[in-house]
Amino acid sequence: MNTERSDNANRSGARAPLREHVATSVRRYIGDLNGCGADNLYEIALRELEIPLFVEVLNHCDGNQSRAAAMLGIHRATLRKKLREYEIG
Repeated sequence: MNTERSDNANRSGARAPLREHVATSVRRYIGDLNGCGADNLYEIALRELEIPLFVEVLNHCDGNQSRAAAMLGIHRATLRKKLREYEIG
């Protein structure tokens, strides 16, 4: 990762990369555990990211699953499977 380029972009008023927002949220979540362990953090994180990602992309695409799948870079069947799994839609 080119941190110099990232730092310059932030100084020029560009938005922080998504990974920075995710890192902040993960740190906050781990801190909120207050020393207690969490099992399946990877599964939890994926679910917590995928659900709003799919909802927001579908909203952006006016519910068109083909367009949403293309925007996400996944096959439409994969999107449909995930929507069923998460009971979205």
